[in-house]
Amino acid sequence: MQIRARSVLPADRRPVTLRSADGLELVGELALPAGTTPTATLVCLHPLPTADGMMDSHVLRKASFRLPALADIAVLRFNTRGTTSRHGTSQGEFGEGEDEKYDVAAALEFTEFEGLPHPWLLGWSFGTELALKWGCDPQVEGAILLSPPLHRASASDMDTWADSEKPVVALVPEFDDYLRPDEARERFGRIPQAEVIGVDNAKHLWVGEPYVRTVLNETVRRVAPKAYPLSTEWDGPVENDTV
Repeated sequence: MQIRARSVLPADRRPVTLRSADGLELVGELALPAGTTPTATLVCLHPLPTADGMMDSHVLRKASFRLPALADIAVLRFNTRGTTSRHGTSQGEFGEGEDEKYDVAAALEFTEFEGLPHPWLLGWSFGTELALKWGCDPQVEGAILLSPPLHRASASDMDTWADSEKPVVALVPEFDDYLRPDEARERFGRIPQAEVIGVDNAKHLWVGEPYVRTVLNETVRRVAPKAYPLSTEWDGPVENDTV
């Protein structure tokens, strides 16, 4: 059976609560490979909540629906402070990307407590800013950045990643609203190990199954290379997402 936009492949999924150092409870979900140990972990950082970004934004949702089964990757999604999705509302208020440092730290502490292996950050738009500003933690393996606007991340944030020598992969749509491939290559030049991949015909929101597959494949190529390229077929049980 072909994997389609609404396909939900098997995984061990459970709701989780992250607790930030400043006393907030954040709504989340952990999806684990069914019946086996994950080979790597994605910590998902969603787009801007004031523009409807949330843990259920479609690329992150599809990562959780497919990658545990197709690539043995654990996928942790959560709503940053003040953000609402069908999974619920996280406590607190939007912090303009500053107070969210506690949210990123809470997610990484959760992965450590759960013993989740080889955590990578998967940030999208606003989530890339959180990854660049607050995500260069010793336990983090690297960062995958989707549609990075580079509005909030400072030169010193970029330098922190440069000094870490951790891999940084930016997937930049050809027709992005905020930052396009040529400018992205120039600005990410501050991080010598950064790889900027321009994606032809794509836009900021990655609408369309071909673009989702590009994102997931490029993510898996770095995070779980033995599973690359991802299969587009699945022989086992499949559910359909209702959103």
